[in-house]
Amino acid sequence: MTRVFVPLEARSSERRVAAVPETVKKMTAAGLGVEIQIGAGAASGYSDAAYEAAGARLVPSAHAAWKTADVVLKVSDPLVTEVDALRPGSVLVALLDPYSNLPMTRRLAERGITAFAMELVPRTTRAQAMDVLSSQASLAGYKAVIVAAERLGKYLPMMMTAAGTVQPARIVVLGAGVAGLQALATAKRLGAVVEVSDVRAAVKEQVESLGGRFIDLPELDSAEDAGGYAKEVTPEFLDKQRAVLEERLSHADAVITTAQVPGKRAPVLVTRDMVEAMKPGAVIVDLAAATGGNCELTRAGEEVVHHGVLVLGPANLAATVSADASLLYSRNVYNLLMLLWNKKTRELTVPESDEVVAGTLLTHAGEIKPPQIAALFADTAVRA
Repeated sequence: MTRVFVPLEARSSERRVAAVPETVKKMTAAGLGVEIQIGAGAASGYSDAAYEAAGARLVPSAHAAWKTADVVLKVSDPLVTEVDALRPGSVLVALLDPYSNLPMTRRLAERGITAFAMELVPRTTRAQAMDVLSSQASLAGYKAVIVAAERLGKYLPMMMTAAGTVQPARIVVLGAGVAGLQALATAKRLGAVVEVSDVRAAVKEQVESLGGRFIDLPELDSAEDAGGYAKEVTPEFLDKQRAVLEERLSHADAVITTAQVPGKRAPVLVTRDMVEAMKPGAVIVDLAAATGGNCELTRAGEEVVHHGVLVLGPANLAATVSADASLLYSRNVYNLLMLLWNKKTRELTVPESDEVVAGTLLTHAGEIKPPQIAALFADTAVRA
C-alpha cells in the first residue's frame, strides 16, 4: 500500500497542517494508507482522535516515517534534515519557496525526490481547486483588515451617537488580486470607505462590484502575465503610481498592501516620504513583507513606528487562521495528489503531459524541471 505521511510542522510559526480529517478520509477511501504524526493538527484544532476516526494511523515520531513514506505532505518547506530523511524516489508536496530557497531545490534534485511546489500551480480554470496561493491569500486579505482594525484607534464604520457622528475609517488597498479583493470585501462589511489601486485596469469592474473606489493610474499597456498575475513594471511607471497614491495615502487611516510578483522582490509602492505624509495613528499592514515589502519601512515579522504611523510586516497571516487555512490547503493538496493517483492500479504516477502536474513539478528524476528556476543556477544540469 502506498503510504502518505503528514508530519508536525517543524517551524513554530507554522500552525497549519497539510491534511485534515476530511481529506484523510478521502485519501483512505481512494486506497492510500495515511500516517499522521501525533499532534500534527493540534494547533489548527484537529485532534488525533479525529484523524484516527478518519482512518489514519497515528505515528509518535517522525524519524522513521520520513524514511519509509512514499508521499510526504507538508505546508512549509522542509528543513535540511527532513530533506535528507526522504527516501529517494519518494514524493514531497509542500510550499517550497523555490525561487528563494535554491539550496533546498538543488538538494531535492540531488536526492532524486519528486517534489511539487504548491505555489507553482498554474493559474488556469482547471487548476483552481489546487490554487494554494489564492486560497491562502484570501485568508490573509481578510485577516489583514482585522489586524488593522485592532491596531487602529478609531471605528471602521460610521457611528451616529448622542455625542455626534463619527466618520467611517478610510482604507486604501494596494493590489486587487485575491488578497486585495478579500481585504476590500472585509473592510466594506465592517463599514469602512475603501479605495483600491492596481496596475491592471481590468480589475476596476471587480473592485467596483465589491463597493470599492478604484484609483485610476497612468495608462500601462499590460501589467498582467499569461498566468493572470501582476507582472513587474518599469521604475518610471512606479514613480507615476507613487505620485498618484501619495495624496490618497495622506488621508488614509489604514493601508493594506498586497502587491507581489512571482519570483521577484515585491515592488516598493509606499516610500518613506509617503509614510511621513500620512496621519499619525495610521496603520499599514504589508502582506508582501516576506518578499521584501511594498512599504520601504517594512521589516518582515516586525512592527515599525515612523512619524506616528504603525507599519506591520506579518510574515504568515494565513497561519493565524489555521483551522480554515489548513482545511483549504489540505483540499488543494488532495486535489493535486489525485492527479498523481491511479485509482485502478493504486499506483502513484507523474503524468508530465498534464499541464497542472508539469506546472507544479519542481524536481523529478534528478532534474530541476521549471526552466525559470533551473536558469537561476550557474549549472542548470543538476542531477542526482
